[in-house]
Order: sequence, then C-alpha cells, then structure tokens
Amino acid sequence: MVTGFFVGFIFALFKLPIPAPPALAGITGIVGIYLGFQLFLKISPWIGSLFK
Repeated sequence: MVTGFFVGFIFALFKLPIPAPPALAGITGIVGIYLGFQLFLKISPWIGSLFK
C-alpha cells in the first residue's frame, strides 16, 4: 500500500499518466488475483493430502 502511494505521488509530481489500468478492468483484475490466491490458500492443504 505504501509503495503504491509513493509511486502515485511520484507520477503526479512529474505530471505523468497514472500507471494503472482502466478502472473497471483494473479493479476486476485485482479482485480476481486476490480471490484466486485466497482460493489456493484454502484448498492447498486438501490438494497436498491427495498426493501423500
């Protein structure tokens, strides 16, 4: 979060376009990545037990 804040500040300081995807596509992509990661954390013990 702090890194994102810092990068956004630097880009605004130098009047550069924000380094982010379009709003809806960016939000859905980030949410999808987060949900996929959380799903993996939930099912990885189950997957690991299948291969023992």
